[in-house]
Amino acid sequence: MIATALDHLTAPPSSKLLGWHLLDARPRDGWVRIGFDGRPEFCNPAGFVQGGILSAMLDDTMGPAVFVMTDGKLYTATITMTVNFLAPAKPGPITGEANVTQLGKTIAFVEGRLMAENGTVLATATTSARLVESAKAIR
Repeated sequence: MIATALDHLTAPPSSKLLGWHLLDARPRDGWVRIGFDGRPEFCNPAGFVQGGILSAMLDDTMGPAVFVMTDGKLYTATITMTVNFLAPAKPGPITGEANVTQLGKTIAFVEGRLMAENGTVLATATTSARLVESAKAIR
């Protein structure tokens, strides 16, 4: 696996709860692949992973794409995030992919998607995020 700025960052409790783990990255392209655990405890009454949890997974995929692209210099603070739920997410492994579409001086635009183990696209998202110096944002 390629080394990234994420290697030197302690995962926050929310990421640990989601089972966040880096699967692959192309820092120059602003692209990451993240694995998550779609735990049964995350399910709604219908037995599918709740949409808010999926949204958190998308957010936890798109932010790291900017972080690795900037070699850990910039952290993102989400301004807007639009999520499209395309298929029900059954408990089990979920994979997120994100790509930075534009990195400006103060704002980044990122696209993301979540997939089930069989490749079914579960949800897509776009975000605009304020760029913050990591040294000022990460404790």
